[in-house]
Amino acid sequence: MAVLSPHSPAAVAGATMGTTWSARLALPPGLAADAARAAIQQALDDVVAQMSTWDASSDLSRYNRAAAGWQALPGDCFHVLRHALQLAADTGGAYDPTIGPLVNAWGFGPPPHASEPPSAGAIQALRQRCGWRRIRLDDAGRRAWQPGGAYLDLSAIAKGYGVDRAARALDDAGAAHYLVEVGGELRARGQRPDGQPWRVAIEVPDGSDDHALALALRGRSIATSGDYRRYRDNAGRRYAHTLDPRTGQPVDNGVASVTVVHDGCMQADALATALTVLGERDGLAYARRHDLAALFIVRDRQHLRLAASDAFAALATA
Repeated sequence: MAVLSPHSPAAVAGATMGTTWSARLALPPGLAADAARAAIQQALDDVVAQMSTWDASSDLSRYNRAAAGWQALPGDCFHVLRHALQLAADTGGAYDPTIGPLVNAWGFGPPPHASEPPSAGAIQALRQRCGWRRIRLDDAGRRAWQPGGAYLDLSAIAKGYGVDRAARALDDAGAAHYLVEVGGELRARGQRPDGQPWRVAIEVPDGSDDHALALALRGRSIATSGDYRRYRDNAGRRYAHTLDPRTGQPVDNGVASVTVVHDGCMQADALATALTVLGERDGLAYARRHDLAALFIVRDRQHLRLAASDAFAALATA
């Protein structure tokens, strides 16, 4: 294949993690679109091979099946798990990577799926298998302690990390201008081929595909957690896919979506989930304490209301 001219605009796409990915970029000399596509796909395939609960052969699935004892993990999986546990501690368990048994019971994990929501007794029993404090890490040996029966689910952080890995693959290939996206989580570097900044839209969380606002994304990442795309209906009630680890129940606090802008998409992805669980009041307080750029879209009776941290408001007006 002929080498494309300097800074040729290109768009590539593929599938991963039960969703799609895409990238728009300016191709530097020596990098063909097919090579960029292959590099991104390989990076995402590596994340799936390490962290997918839907792949029985993944490193995470191996950990989840293991008997009590220390389990070695590959570098990326260990890195993501360490960050997940740190966030769990920092948010008082509002984010918790050990809630896999509850995720599966509510029908948001790999099949088979139960036809009914779990009973109060079943939730209580499953919560005995959960709890981020049960997991210990050995940094020197890159190992995680399996206390017996623990089932990790990194779905709320691995997709964001996949975006970071895809961006790193483009960096390594020499690309300096791109916008890469996996399932709606994005990371930008440089600028568009026309010299304008990359702009991303934040959806109105009602399934309409309307936009609440748009941001210029300069060298940063953005991730959104919401209850309007993944949910289950049962007996006339809608259950959001985001669970509160502290109760074992789907979140029902009026928060329709939370969007976080951060340097890393891994962090933005996990923080968006944690802030959703914390709710508008506690979530905004957490965002302000940590100088996070976060936007809450809240259901207020029949209307949607926006509430932003100061750091997000500064981005929106920049």
